[in-house]
Amino acid sequence: MTGDQAAERAALGDEMLARAQASETQEFGSFFLSRLLGFEISYAGETCSVRFEANSTLFNPQGTLHGGILATAMDISMGHLLHRLDGAGATLEMKVQYLGAVTAGHVRCEGSILRRGRGISFLQSHAFNDDDKLVAHATATWKLLRPPSVEYK
Repeated sequence: MTGDQAAERAALGDEMLARAQASETQEFGSFFLSRLLGFEISYAGETCSVRFEANSTLFNPQGTLHGGILATAMDISMGHLLHRLDGAGATLEMKVQYLGAVTAGHVRCEGSILRRGRGISFLQSHAFNDDDKLVAHATATWKLLRPPSVEYK
């Protein structure tokens, strides 16, 4: 890496951190990690979209988008959708299949419901690159989190 590339990457990292710290909000749609990674979260019907730029600060040493970043975006697309439709939930398990490398551009992760239950739901997310090529697919099992019941004495 040249000195100019290192300086550019450092400046981008500083910009990302400043964006994340610009607000103390910790809510669905805007929380520290989503702001840090530049995630834009939107909804259409029964889908949740997480869109972000695959920039060099998010790459692994091989020069491609780190799989953990992609998995995080897909997890958020499913979790935010579940929250919007049924309430807060927790990921019980998640499987990701990586189908192609992302080396630049934007990524769009589309979360959708496979099956809704009263306590357990099954969701999926598809990740696409700028060319609308499928680069990853995830499935997950989610448990709805219910507020604790009130105990009367």
